[in-house]
Amino acid sequence: MKKYIPLALRIIVALILIQTLRFKFSAHPDSVYIFETVGLEPIGRIGIGILELIAGILLLIPKTVWVGASLTLGIIGGAIIMHLTQLGIDVKGDGGLLFGTAVFTFILSAIILFLYKKDIPFLNNRV
Repeated sequence: MKKYIPLALRIIVALILIQTLRFKFSAHPDSVYIFETVGLEPIGRIGIGILELIAGILLLIPKTVWVGASLTLGIIGGAIIMHLTQLGIDVKGDGGLLFGTAVFTFILSAIILFLYKKDIPFLNNRV
């Protein structure tokens, strides 16, 4: 059972990242609003979408899990900071769902990175 938990966490985070891509790549009005508010529309929306796609794929490949988790922490950490500084917790009346999902994804990514720390090449001898 223990060996399936890390896989389940990876799949959950990858699904969260990948399911949000339809909003970013289709220029959904809510996504455009968010990126306009933080001054990154449209290049930031598309660029971050591409990075989220890459992170989601890397999380599903056993040898690159740590890279995908690290990339996810950076992307989602930036999203959390944007929520706390420019967007607010409640974006367009969503009741904080987007922010909560970001925090949830950040925590799961941190757990994944911790579980796969032995795979990080430059930490291999120190952990």
